[in-house]
Amino acid sequence: MKRNVIVAKTAGFCFGVEKAVEKVYEQIENVKKGKAKGPIYTYGPIIHNEEVVRDLEEKGVRVLETEEDLKSLPEGEGIVVIRSHGVSRHIYDILNARRVTVVDATCPFVKKIHRIVEEHVRAGECVVIIGSPDHPEVEGIKDWGDEYTFVIENEAKAEEFKIPEGKKLCIVSQTTFNYNKFKELVEKFLKKGYDSSVLNTICNATQERQVEAARIASQVDAMIVIGGRHSSNTQKLYEICLKECKNTFYIQTLGDLDPDSVSSVRSVGITAGASTPKKIIEEVHTRMAEQSFAELLKEEEESTKPIRTGEIVTGQVIEVNKDEIILSIAGNKSEGVITRDEYSNDNNVDLTTKVQIGEEMEAKVIKLNDGVGMVSLSYKRMAADRGNKRLEEACQNQEVLTAKVAQVLDGGLSVEVEGARVFIPASLVSDSYEKDLSKYAGQEIEFVITEFNPKRRRIIGDRKQLLVAKKAQMKEELFARIQPGDTVDGVVKNVTDFGAFIDLGGADGLLHISEMSWGRVENPKKVFKAGDQVRVLIKDIQGEKIALSLKFPEANPWVQAAEKYAAGNIVVGRVARMTDFGAFVELEPGVDALLHVSQISREHIEKPADVLKIGQEVEAKVVDFNEADHKISLSIKAMLAPAPQERVEDADVADVDIDAVAQSIEE
Repeated sequence: MKRNVIVAKTAGFCFGVEKAVEKVYEQIENVKKGKAKGPIYTYGPIIHNEEVVRDLEEKGVRVLETEEDLKSLPEGEGIVVIRSHGVSRHIYDILNARRVTVVDATCPFVKKIHRIVEEHVRAGECVVIIGSPDHPEVEGIKDWGDEYTFVIENEAKAEEFKIPEGKKLCIVSQTTFNYNKFKELVEKFLKKGYDSSVLNTICNATQERQVEAARIASQVDAMIVIGGRHSSNTQKLYEICLKECKNTFYIQTLGDLDPDSVSSVRSVGITAGASTPKKIIEEVHTRMAEQSFAELLKEEEESTKPIRTGEIVTGQVIEVNKDEIILSIAGNKSEGVITRDEYSNDNNVDLTTKVQIGEEMEAKVIKLNDGVGMVSLSYKRMAADRGNKRLEEACQNQEVLTAKVAQVLDGGLSVEVEGARVFIPASLVSDSYEKDLSKYAGQEIEFVITEFNPKRRRIIGDRKQLLVAKKAQMKEELFARIQPGDTVDGVVKNVTDFGAFIDLGGADGLLHISEMSWGRVENPKKVFKAGDQVRVLIKDIQGEKIALSLKFPEANPWVQAAEKYAAGNIVVGRVARMTDFGAFVELEPGVDALLHVSQISREHIEKPADVLKIGQEVEAKVVDFNEADHKISLSIKAMLAPAPQERVEDADVADVDIDAVAQSIEE
């Protein structure tokens, strides 16, 4: 009789169990090859399947059942694999104290619950775990809480529960708990009116497995549930199927199945717990149907959306550590891995800071099998592909792009646009030569794409033309708005012996040494430095040449000089410079007066340097003031001799051209 047999697509190893088993076999191989030193232990049976456990034992893997077993391990020897159920916090402390090698195969969904419980307890909340109190997963979860962490498995316990006063309530679930039963128990708590947060932590695979099992059981004459006797998730499957189909059988292997019990049925459903190897499912199915298991797999593959190399897929993050991200690929019964170097060009990036468990993300398929049954994915290449498309459009449209400098290279700058790299040669970084480009590191800069050839890995950016165009526009705008007599702000660009060049925002102007002050400036480099902010006067514009000045009319010292330095006034100044015929005394910046050698003393003096020093303060009398020529003559002698008896030697003073003498000294 040809029998209709339906095998659940979700039957068999879940991701967490599969990874745990793989890690044990991986350690066996490592010990064989001398890459690791045994013996190998698992803390508790790696899965609830006697066949697998027996096979591992035959290969030398020993099961440690108790904490005492852990504490008795030789210090610093052996490898301990933590199964997918996870363990209590203090188990890690014991293992660290024994200094053994720890391979943590805890299911990512279980680890997520550990984190949730720990965080909510730290926040002062009461935590209820809905699950079986004797299950190793639940025992481990509970230890991540405190004295206000409780386990509830039935309605009676839920009814009895009373939350400690002043506490908020957080409800989580064992990953393999019956989803419908979980909802029922949650309703009990919510009716109590507690300030509650409910987190459905039942594994997606578990929920899907239970839903599919119930659906199949409702459609067949008999239902077979395959799994270990101690497997919690298999027991839940049996309970669910039994409600839908009275002829439900719970077996561990094909040997447990009585052929007579299903000999007369025309349709049979098969499901299996998360710890059931594919081989056992195959054996049961082959016994139940004429159709081969291989054909079944082919059907399953055809019903599952295929993925291809180069395709962009969407997946949910189910595990993340600093080195890799594990995704459950949507629409396909596959898991994919994104390694650090396929996520970012930054070799030091910690992936736990970039994505979170439960988050959805896209990636590019680069290999269908990485060697351990997982799909190799790349986030970096996907981003680069999209970035390249963006750059191609920008190149065609000559769009101005803004991006941060990712790297300073010997020959230029590397910037990143949406995951794609652009190289800006040193000659195209600025409109002037720059030997050191390190100042651009981490800066955001504007540029255009001038060459796009990803096949030759030539995507060239140009910043220089933007700067040139911008300066040309600024220059045009500057000359349109300025005229002689205007006061403008600028920045000192560079300083020379004869003056300073001031950037006016579009063009440079020259501030000559003679225009830097109403007084005398000996060295411009002692007055200004590059980067100084200055306010200057537009003195003259000749074509594109701009002459600047700091001699503002309102600050001209000669405006008040007629009153301050009228003939007969006694003044004080400092000797600024000397010649053989006299000394020039600075009365204030911009106002110099001549003290002729004949007017220094009543006694004959050969030259001023014989009695005076540069910087010396002197007191003298103004004997002549010429406002038109900006000439002032002084006399010390006039202060010493009575005015009626002696007269000023006008010829000695008046015949001296102060400006001409000053010019000859400068030359």
